[in-house]
Amino acid sequence: MTIDDLVESFEFLDNWEDRYRLLIDMGRELPEFPEEARIEENRVEGCTSNVWLVHDTEDGAAPRIRFQADSDAFIVKGLIAVILMAYSGRTPEEIRQTDIEALFTKLGLEQQLTPNRRNGFFAMVERIHEIADREAA
Repeated sequence: MTIDDLVESFEFLDNWEDRYRLLIDMGRELPEFPEEARIEENRVEGCTSNVWLVHDTEDGAAPRIRFQADSDAFIVKGLIAVILMAYSGRTPEEIRQTDIEALFTKLGLEQQLTPNRRNGFFAMVERIHEIADREAA
């Protein structure tokens, strides 16, 4: 699924219960997260739920960063899937240019998420930007 597919699916679904169900299904489809990566160093601060984020970088003229993440909360796992769709496999420059707030608004998440989940979402985004900045240096 692409970001455009996700936006189209959200527009097609009539109510938030169905949209939450889609997010939960997306979270269930995340790749298996390595148990050894569930350490404090990989935990994202600012999230109410436990969220772990790791990355690796493909070398090249324009290095691409691949992210992997997991959470102990179903909705948060779905939000992770959205974030990975937007950022994983991109260059540091592409990551900086991605307007995640516009996507957040387009999906209507600002109206449906609790302030804690919203803060957690943007804490993950901030961590990804920090990683991109380090990899670009």
